[in-house]
Amino acid sequence: MLLTILQEVDNTQENLEEVLSEEKTLSIYNLIMDGGLGGQIIIALLTLLLAVALYIYFERFLAIKAASKTDKNFMNQIRDNVSSGRLEAAKILCVQASSPAARMVEKGISRIGKPLEDINTAIENAGKLEIYKLEKNVSVLATIAGAAPMIGFLGTVIGMIVAIHAIANAGGQIDIKMLSDGLYTAMTTTVAGLIVGIIAYIAYNHLVVRTNKVVYEMEAKSVEFLDLLNEPV
Repeated sequence: MLLTILQEVDNTQENLEEVLSEEKTLSIYNLIMDGGLGGQIIIALLTLLLAVALYIYFERFLAIKAASKTDKNFMNQIRDNVSSGRLEAAKILCVQASSPAARMVEKGISRIGKPLEDINTAIENAGKLEIYKLEKNVSVLATIAGAAPMIGFLGTVIGMIVAIHAIANAGGQIDIKMLSDGLYTAMTTTVAGLIVGIIAYIAYNHLVVRTNKVVYEMEAKSVEFLDLLNEPV
């Protein structure tokens, strides 16, 4: 009798250890694979969107960082060259600076001798082109930030349809294992969509802030250049 009880206790402990081991080995990979084909397609799409968002962010971040580097003495050197009539030297200085603000100033220098309104228009057009270059593909991040959660919710709807279909075919006998595929799809795709959307949203706003700083610097340089042309000789 005692031996039988001890054996039952050992069996119970072994079963408990197996359950715990199964719970510990549950991974993100298992959640995705157990979510069915619909969930796997949604997760694959969200993974692709995440890769695109990260690529755009780092590519634009490095480009904007390079564009924000300016020499503090740049405008002083431009002032000296323009005041002395050394326009070619001023253009060379702009080319060497290789920044959006420098290219705007170079466009203004190339128009010196024409009416001030024409110079201002040329600088504005050059500035619009530079801003367009800075904001290249940034709107894609905003699209991903809005679309990723919606795609995740689409996976949630698909998962719930799978779960309801399993209930309908159960004949009144509901088993949690029958619902697992639908529930896994619903939960994993929702979480994945929100994660991708949050990352893309933060990346987008960070790039917008960095771009605005460069734009303000471009505006300051253009105003300073126009003031230089308005100074009495």
